[in-house]
Amino acid sequence: MRTAVNRRKVVAAAVTAALAFGVAACNSSGSDSPSSSGTGVAKFWTLEDPSNKLQQAGVDAFNKTGQGKVVMTKVPTAGYLDKLRVSMGSDNMPGLFFSWGGGPMREYADVNKIVDVDSVAGGGEIRDHFLPSVLAIGEKDGKLYGVPSRGTQPVFIFYNKKVFKAAGVDAPKTWDDITKLTSVFKSEGVTPFALAGNGESSWTELMWLEYLVDRIGGPDVFKKIADGDPSGWKDPAVLKAAQKIKDLIDAGAFGSKFGSVGYGAGGSSTLLASGKAAMQLMGSWEYGVQSGASEDFAKKDLGYVPFPAIPGGAGDPAAVVGNPSNYISMTTAAPKKTAVGYLKTLYSDDYVKSLVDAGEVPVTTNAEAALKSAPNPDYAKFQFDMVKNAPSFTQSWDQALGFKVATPMLAALQNLFNGKSSPADFVADVSKLS
Repeated sequence: MRTAVNRRKVVAAAVTAALAFGVAACNSSGSDSPSSSGTGVAKFWTLEDPSNKLQQAGVDAFNKTGQGKVVMTKVPTAGYLDKLRVSMGSDNMPGLFFSWGGGPMREYADVNKIVDVDSVAGGGEIRDHFLPSVLAIGEKDGKLYGVPSRGTQPVFIFYNKKVFKAAGVDAPKTWDDITKLTSVFKSEGVTPFALAGNGESSWTELMWLEYLVDRIGGPDVFKKIADGDPSGWKDPAVLKAAQKIKDLIDAGAFGSKFGSVGYGAGGSSTLLASGKAAMQLMGSWEYGVQSGASEDFAKKDLGYVPFPAIPGGAGDPAAVVGNPSNYISMTTAAPKKTAVGYLKTLYSDDYVKSLVDAGEVPVTTNAEAALKSAPNPDYAKFQFDMVKNAPSFTQSWDQALGFKVATPMLAALQNLFNGKSSPADFVADVSKLS
C-alpha cells in the first residue's frame, strides 16, 4: 500500500505545475483532430511507482483486444508534473495521463485540454462502475474528467488496543469520548494522540482541521474555499474548528513535544505501536507503515474507528476526508475509442483483483467481492464500507488547493498548533488567501 510519505512528496510539485500550466496552456488550442475520434495509438503518461506493474498488465490486456493500442510511459516523480505541464501546453500532449484529480486536474478542463468522458461514445457507462463519493473528485460542473484508477486512502482514527484495555476504556465513538479519553490517558502518562508536528509534517495537523470543519459545517464549507471563494475561510465552522484544535492542545491531547515529532517509523507511528501514545489520526496507509515496522502490533493490537460527529454540527458523521483515489484523464489528443476502451479496463475483474492483491482498496462497485482475498479482509472491508457509504469524500486540502494557497495555509495552521497564533489569528491569516 502506498504511504503518505510518497504521496506528500509530489503534492507541492503537482499544485505548482498546475498553476504554471495556466499560462502555457492558453497558447495552444488543443482542438480535436479527425484522427482523435476513433481507434489508434494512445500515449499514456503515468507516475513511476510500484503500481506500474499493475498498470502495465492492464495495458497489455487491453492491447490484445484489438480496440487500439495504449503505450504507457513511466515518468519519474521529480519530473512528472513539469513534463506534463510543458506537454499540455504544446501540440504533443499524451492521450491519457495520471493525476490526483481535484483542482489541478480541473485547471486542464478550464482550458479545454481534457475531455468529458460522458460525452464520448461508450463513455457514459463508465461512471456507473465507481463509488459516487470518489467519482466526484474527478468531476467539474457535473462532467467527468478523471476516472479513478487505483485504491482509496480515507483518514480515520487508529488506536492501540493493548493500551485501551489496560486503561479499561473503549474506542471513541463520540466527540465526548475524545474529550474523556484525553483526560484518561493523560492521567495514565500516555499521550492521547500521537501527532507529527515538525516542520515537514504539517499535513498531519491538517487532517484535524479537515475533519473538524467537515463535521461542524459540512462539506460545502471547503467546497467554497476550493472553488476559489476566500469568504469560505470566514465561515463560522473554520473558527470553531480552530478553537477545538486549541482546546485539544490545551488539554494535552497531543502531549507537549509534538512539534519535534515526524511521521512514520521512528516518529508518531512508533509512539502508537510502543504504547507511548494511545491513538493517531491518519490515512489508511498507516496500516502499511505499522506492518512494515511492527508487524505483530499491526496484526494483533492495531484498532481503527471513524472520526466522530461533533454535537450540533451540520456535517454528516459518515462523511470522509483523505485521498479518494488517483485518476486518469483523457486529453483532446486521444483517439477516443481507444481511450474509452482502456478506461473501461479500470473496473475489470482482473484489474480490480490485482489492486486487492497488492493491498489496495479499489473504489469500483465490483470490488467488494474481491476484498475477501485481501491481505487483511476485515481492514479492507472497513475502508470500502466507509467510502461506499460516505455522502461526501473531501480531498486532502493541500492536494485540492493550489500551491499559492496550500503553502501559507499550512504555515498558518502550524502557527496555531505551536501556540504562535490564536484561532482568530488563524482565520485572519487564511482569509487573506485566494
